Amino acid sequence: MSELFRNLIGGEWVDGEAVPNINPSDTNDVIGEYARATKADAQAAIAAAKAAFPAWSRSGLLERHAVLRKTADEITARKDELGRLLSREEGKTLAEGIGETVRAAQIFDFFAGEALRLAGEILPSVRPGVSVEVTREAVGVVGIITPWNFPIAIPAWKIAPALCYGNTVVFKPADLVPGCSWAIVDILHRAGLPKGVMNLIMGQGSVVGQAMLDSPDIDAITFTGSVGTGKRVAAASVEHMRKFQLEMGGKNPLVVLDDANLDIAVECAVNGAFFSTGQRCTASSRLIVTEGIHDRFVEAVTARLKGLVVDNALKAGTHIGPVVDESQMGQDEKYLAIGREEGAKLAFGGERLTRETPGFYLQPALFTEATNQMRISREEIFGPVASVIRVKDYEEALHTANDTPFGLSSGIVTTSLKHATHYKRNAQAGMVMVNVPTAGVDFHVPFGGSKGSSYGPKEQGRYAAEFYTTVKTAYTAA
Repeated sequence: MSELFRNLIGGEWVDGEAVPNINPSDTNDVIGEYARATKADAQAAIAAAKAAFPAWSRSGLLERHAVLRKTADEITARKDELGRLLSREEGKTLAEGIGETVRAAQIFDFFAGEALRLAGEILPSVRPGVSVEVTREAVGVVGIITPWNFPIAIPAWKIAPALCYGNTVVFKPADLVPGCSWAIVDILHRAGLPKGVMNLIMGQGSVVGQAMLDSPDIDAITFTGSVGTGKRVAAASVEHMRKFQLEMGGKNPLVVLDDANLDIAVECAVNGAFFSTGQRCTASSRLIVTEGIHDRFVEAVTARLKGLVVDNALKAGTHIGPVVDESQMGQDEKYLAIGREEGAKLAFGGERLTRETPGFYLQPALFTEATNQMRISREEIFGPVASVIRVKDYEEALHTANDTPFGLSSGIVTTSLKHATHYKRNAQAGMVMVNVPTAGVDFHVPFGGSKGSSYGPKEQGRYAAEFYTTVKTAYTAA
């Protein structure tokens, strides 16, 4: 019988139905048994967070700083161990798992510093003898719902600012990847958080997630996941007049112009589209290539894909790990069939692979002769699948890049300062990349998109304060 990793509610570890956490690189490997929370557990966690809020929201800056700093230090010290856990449960390569773990530590370190930099404004009033103070205060109980594709970084960039600004937290991680989330919460708990400030409820979205949406005692919800679920979060939040923040994916373009450095273009395309098994909301799933470089680009990308090793995420030399589970594999294969039916040419890959250990291995797939009207060019696949769309010139490339309901990340590869400058200004996305992959962002600057990709204030960096705090204006007559 393996150890049961329990939920944290009101400062106590609480039992629940044991659910195995399975390694997608080796389905015989059970990482651990994780307790599934009930609706009653979720309600108890919300009550505990509400009770803890008054004291924590007025806690000293050094207390918050110390907790966040200790958390950053422990994650850093355990980066190899936690990175390995991440790779086992999600399927990223070990290098990617360790890299994401380091990023989580950097996020906690950043917000440890922000806890000491909280500031407001003192302004003169238009009325003589009156002063005005503008300050930020914690929102209250924050519900956090995170996806499976970044199981330590996304929880970090939501939990750290929530605690930094004095909020209490009810945290529901993705059911597929509870391990890293449990580890973060355990570290925070041991770092000295008062009871009820941090609550972990692992389990099904239809049960614990719905209990969070239904509760009038959740003051704000931050969510990363699918468009459909995001709309449900929005509708439920409007009902309760609570703040909500949504990150819901993308169909990100990478434009490659005739004047591009071919090596850079190939690196940006392959890294952005296929690394992390393409399971990134910022992945370059549409490769929009002008006709003068199109054939050379396709040939070079295909050659690079042939050299990539798809295997167990923990194995040395692996470039791409498995798809996260059988359900996601089925979705990838469905879109591979749709692409063929729509008339796109499968130029490379798309086959299930067999490896030494049983897992969900898929050869990276590259479509050519795609159009921007095909479903494979309009709907998020969330796997190692990319489509090449041939265009005539920069103007058509820009129009095609913007012709999407999403607007998260948008990239261009060019040596033209004129085109790069114009693209940065006119790309309809929250983040624009020039000669770098569309996937891959810094931890200290805003993250988020436009159109159907995001709603609400941006995440990360100092801009996180826009969501996790409310502004108060106070007038004083001398």
